[in-house]
Amino acid sequence: MTWNSYHRRGEVLRTVIKAADERRDGILPMDVDGVAQTFEDDLDVVAALELRWHTQLAGQIERNLMTQPMDLETNVLLAWQQTAAELPGVRAILDHYAAAPATPDMARSLEVAAVKESQLLAMMAGKASEINDDITVRVGTELAEKARTTRIQAPAQEGKVLSFMERIKAAMVA
Repeated sequence: MTWNSYHRRGEVLRTVIKAADERRDGILPMDVDGVAQTFEDDLDVVAALELRWHTQLAGQIERNLMTQPMDLETNVLLAWQQTAAELPGVRAILDHYAAAPATPDMARSLEVAAVKESQLLAMMAGKASEINDDITVRVGTELAEKARTTRIQAPAQEGKVLSFMERIKAAMVA
């Protein structure tokens, strides 16, 4: 991929996300200018949206844990909700196509992404010790469902963002 095509793809993806957030109907906005020229097919767009979702979610979890490192589960649930609020159209598309994938390849891709998300949620919430087991996936799936259905209150801030070493020390003391 050339520099121009890489940046063009990012630009088109941002436009797709904006359209999805405006529509919130769960349908891929394939009518956005440049989509047909930039992405191979629906699966390519869904995969790009899934990657954006996962990256945003992981980053939000990290930001939340930097400010309140001891309340893991609440911060993970809150991060999921914050990401869903920031990318409502993307979440609607991912949910829609997970329930009714356009192709078998899309179904497999979204299943793998759901497993990866479940693993991330369970591990970051401190609810699992092994990433590649069925319990981790089940727990992570339950956390995602809890994030969808429960209003999570942000933990109280203690005023100071802890450094990495301070977070490790705090965790060791607890």
